[in-house]
Amino acid sequence: MREKSFSPPCPDSLQRPLRDLRISVTDRCNLRCAYCMPQEVFGREFVFLRHADLLRFEEIIRVARQCIALGVRKIRLSGGEPLLRHGIERLVEMLAGLCGEDGKPIEIAMTSNGTLLARKARDLKNAGLARLNISLDALDETIFQRLSGKRAPVSAVLEGIAAAQAAGLAPVKVNTVVKRGINESEILPLIRHFRHTGVIIRFIEYMDVGLSNGWRLDDVVTAREILARIDAEYPLQPVAARYPGEVAKRWEFADGGGEIGVIASVTQAFCHECGRLRLSTDGKLYTCLFAGEGADLRGMLRAPDSSDEGLYRRIAAIWRGRGERYSQQRHILAGKTAGKVEMSYIGG
Repeated sequence: MREKSFSPPCPDSLQRPLRDLRISVTDRCNLRCAYCMPQEVFGREFVFLRHADLLRFEEIIRVARQCIALGVRKIRLSGGEPLLRHGIERLVEMLAGLCGEDGKPIEIAMTSNGTLLARKARDLKNAGLARLNISLDALDETIFQRLSGKRAPVSAVLEGIAAAQAAGLAPVKVNTVVKRGINESEILPLIRHFRHTGVIIRFIEYMDVGLSNGWRLDDVVTAREILARIDAEYPLQPVAARYPGEVAKRWEFADGGGEIGVIASVTQAFCHECGRLRLSTDGKLYTCLFAGEGADLRGMLRAPDSSDEGLYRRIAAIWRGRGERYSQQRHILAGKTAGKVEMSYIGG
């Protein structure tokens, strides 16, 4: 455990506090979404990490404890698809037992594609999972199959959402990445489907994460366009953010039909408020979703002389030196980021 003499939490080089830790628990996924794991790149011959290369649950907990000591109050599990990680419920339970120095439990969340959720939702809730985001980019079966690589039906995701609600994982949030010419026609059908259900749907501008998805600025359907399309049929009114640094701008239907969110990470960059660290499946710590390299913690965790004090100081030094603000500098950095990490490896 961290000793009382350790230095207190500190901001990064741009005075941003550390609030969130995102942990990728596997680099594997049972879908092949075009913007994350395109089939032509992640095909049968693609070599995924060996089990021995993955961080063990006990190692993840060690990292999480030190990040909590530095200010983290929310931990989100991602992948790949986190429900593919054997024993994921046990990891949720271990993380849910952690508290901040104020004695309050850390919020444990997860992002999933939902296809395996129907049989796991209640166990996850019982283990201590507090919140759940589910990716769903279309209700139309043809469009969904085109986007997800023809590996599961839309019904599997909808069953997962229903199971999550039944288990009490509320509010469930649905994440929809909108790509021009592909699924912008699904914006209103998704709105109609989830209005008055308690599900919060969030539309996300298509981002240039990694190098395998062939991203172009012309493919981005902007937040302004998305909101205008919805507002024309279902009038919206803004809702205040729940906490500093909330990435989704919140809106509610004027008729009381529920709430939506829009994440405008391309056209309205929020780097100045970003307080996230990302831990990869094999133990590298990344300070930005668009980073090229991560700092290896696995070697440190498995060294014979490994100590929590040393781990704390290493993570603190990484955070203090953090200065990335890629989305605010995209126009300057275009073509200069040859080594951006893939989303499937680092999580969203």
